[in-house]
Amino acid sequence: MDLDSGPKVMGDDGEFHAVDEEVSFEGTPFEGWIALGLFWALGAVVLIQFVTRYLLNDSAAWTEEIARYFLIGLVFVGATIGVVKNNHIQVDLLYRFLPKTAGRMLSTAVDIGRIAFFGAMSVSTVQMMIKLESAKMTIVDLPMNIVYAVCLFGFIAMAVRSILVARIHWQRGYSVLERPDSTMADR
Repeated sequence: MDLDSGPKVMGDDGEFHAVDEEVSFEGTPFEGWIALGLFWALGAVVLIQFVTRYLLNDSAAWTEEIARYFLIGLVFVGATIGVVKNNHIQVDLLYRFLPKTAGRMLSTAVDIGRIAFFGAMSVSTVQMMIKLESAKMTIVDLPMNIVYAVCLFGFIAMAVRSILVARIHWQRGYSVLERPDSTMADR
């Protein structure tokens, strides 16, 4: 491998010259900002946990539980970003060998299945919230339905975003499964 084949970052003057790409938040989905808020809240709770446990030698018991719930919320809300960008794990090898019509039908079935799954999970979460309406968190005296409500928000957001993704696939006549080199920006 030739070391000089990449971009030149070391100038003739012997100094390091690198230019960062411009950061743009344009196109960040609404759920991304919520996930960012949950991430920072999780970071703050973990910092409090670290300070109380290792610096003050008097661990605040509530921090572990609350950090766990923030992480759960972050996963469910953050998963919506994967739906928006349509980049969840997928196997597209099969689509290379299928006839175009069969690939299109299977891709549409995947879109419908994804919508059905997230819709069913939304309904199941509501049913669970109803059954566990009096359940409280272990250490903090708050209802567990707060955590389940964040999960419900994530499932509903994923269902709605799945409908929008399926609509885009229908309008342009193909999905990322059929054309792996395409993105959601290719409209």
